[in-house]
Amino acid sequence: MDKIKDLKSNQGKVNIEAEVIDIGNVREFAKFGKVGRVANAKIKDDSGEITLTLWNEEIDKVKKGDKIRITNGYVGEWQGTKQLSAGRYGQLEVM
Repeated sequence: MDKIKDLKSNQGKVNIEAEVIDIGNVREFAKFGKVGRVANAKIKDDSGEITLTLWNEEIDKVKKGDKIRITNGYVGEWQGTKQLSAGRYGQLEVM
């Protein structure tokens, strides 16, 4: 398992277990004629915290206090801040 403090921008194949400590507001967006939803959550493990981007049905799966596992996730960067996401090829599960 990876640790949050060791994650780097543009890193793929991230496998992590963490606790959801906060979920922000859900925002809607339109892309290619489809409406989607996105929300940012804060997650932590014993090494630190990171923003987790939740897309569409992932938002409904996760709530504050949940322990989650991300398999094959991806670390991107938005406005200089690292953000983790399950991405197109990864998986997010509530443990």
